[in-house]
Amino acid sequence: MRRFIRDNSLSLFFLVAFLLALAGQSIAGTAATNDQRLSEGGAPISWLRYVTSSDFAVDVAENWQSEYLQFLLFILVTVWLVQRGSPESKKPGEEGGESDAEQKIGRHATPGSPEWAKATGLRQTLYGNSLGLVMGVIFVLSWLGQSVAGTASYNEQRLAQLQDPVSWGGYVASGDFWDRTLQNWQSELLAVLSMVVLSVYLRQRGSPESKPVGAPHTETSTEG
Repeated sequence: MRRFIRDNSLSLFFLVAFLLALAGQSIAGTAATNDQRLSEGGAPISWLRYVTSSDFAVDVAENWQSEYLQFLLFILVTVWLVQRGSPESKKPGEEGGESDAEQKIGRHATPGSPEWAKATGLRQTLYGNSLGLVMGVIFVLSWLGQSVAGTASYNEQRLAQLQDPVSWGGYVASGDFWDRTLQNWQSELLAVLSMVVLSVYLRQRGSPESKPVGAPHTETSTEG
């Protein structure tokens, strides 16, 4: 068990941190919702009712879709675009999908290579793009989840104000949907931009996301 924890400590840390943050969000969201309901003369709701509500679902989904969009774009764009001096980038001149020998696929696969990397045709193509495909699917599903939950939450507000509800298509074309969406997109894109550029000039000793402390600023695709 100790070896398992050590060998998976990075993913376990972020899993626990994620669950704690999600639980904290649900508690804080329940309190904020009840404050609003009481100020409007309504009755408070339970934690369980809040976490199964469209309000909670849309808040969670809009964060998830923006995160997966960030990773999807970073995975795909770094195949073809470079940033000289950044450990997050390939070296200038190495743009593209690389050769079969460099990727260790097909007849260039090693004994320890995954079986689908040793295959040819569609299996190899799917496996060679599986990370981007899965990230893309999760992004689309969470984006759809945000739009469906957002429609329900938006219509609850409209009905409370004696206004007619809107359709899913009407909500997706609304300012409320795109205000929520673009708020998250711009913050995620700024975070990636900051990481790519700042890692050219700044260091974090021992981190694989940073170059070695003494590496030149122009050294690219080197991790500490």
